[in-house]
Amino acid sequence: MIVKIALLFAGTILAFWISAICGGGASLILIPILNLLLPTSLVPFSLTIGTFTSSASRIAVFKKHINWKIFLWFVPFSIPAVLLGAYLIKYVNPNYLQLMVAFFLIANLPQLFASKNKKEDPEKPYPTSALALIGFSAGFISGITGAVGLLFNRFYLKFGLKKEEIVATRAANEVFLHLIKLIIYISLGLYSNMALWLGIAIAVGAVVSSYTVQYILPHLSENLFRKIGYGAMVVSGITLMTTTSGKIIQQDQITIRTSSEENKNVYAMSWRDTRVVLEYKADKGIELEKSIQPEDLSGNLKEMYHHLMEHYDDVHIEKVYALGKKTTHEFYCYKNNILTKFKA
Repeated sequence: MIVKIALLFAGTILAFWISAICGGGASLILIPILNLLLPTSLVPFSLTIGTFTSSASRIAVFKKHINWKIFLWFVPFSIPAVLLGAYLIKYVNPNYLQLMVAFFLIANLPQLFASKNKKEDPEKPYPTSALALIGFSAGFISGITGAVGLLFNRFYLKFGLKKEEIVATRAANEVFLHLIKLIIYISLGLYSNMALWLGIAIAVGAVVSSYTVQYILPHLSENLFRKIGYGAMVVSGITLMTTTSGKIIQQDQITIRTSSEENKNVYAMSWRDTRVVLEYKADKGIELEKSIQPEDLSGNLKEMYHHLMEHYDDVHIEKVYALGKKTTHEFYCYKNNILTKFKA
């Protein structure tokens, strides 16, 4: 465990250096690492210990750069959202939300290649009231995943904040969220001794990073700061999408199979207990087949299912959709590993 903590500590300093230079993103960098060391439900606790400490130390270092107008719009709407997000963490699979975050981050790719002149003549800024929606969204996502990082960096840039202002204002906006999350995670039992030690390692690394990065920021131009920020968003998105996709595929047993026969192509995907098949036949066109449960049947179809179950070991049901044709049902009946197929 000591070796893991030492490696995480070194990685944290580097991640929070990158985070400060980019205006955020340390959490999104650390999520894939923590996913290897902890169950997904405990990752937010460790991250939040570190991000809370990082935000507090950045406020101490950059407090004169805080944009209080944005702070006063952001915080009141983010607090109830983080309560909701943290509460739902027991009922919502955070992997799917992390995947959505990944796509949002990758969508910043065009901004990375925008010309410098276009950056100096930015798009029409969001109205100040939009901060209420941004605050709510940031709080909700942060409550479930334990991180917001680069996700809302684009909004800060569109409000015209300079690099030191982004670092300081984000820290002020998020320090309350992190504190509330810690309280909620502890009350829900979403922590462990290992998660605590990893969180402390992240916290110490974050403090070291915050007090050393102040000597780096003055040497970066605003344009370079933006380029690095958008580049980090895209890289973080690709990394998060790759790691999260693998976990989802393994966890939900997602498989995709294809087969070809004469005048027939079949594409089948399984997800948890659901199977979807796309068939193309030269004489019948395209058909979509979706597995359904017996309780989804009604009337004669339900009677037919119960009748078949009396004579077969197992019966699988698929609903068949065909363009321009009536929806039908197919019953795959197994007895002694021999398949018999019925249509209705």
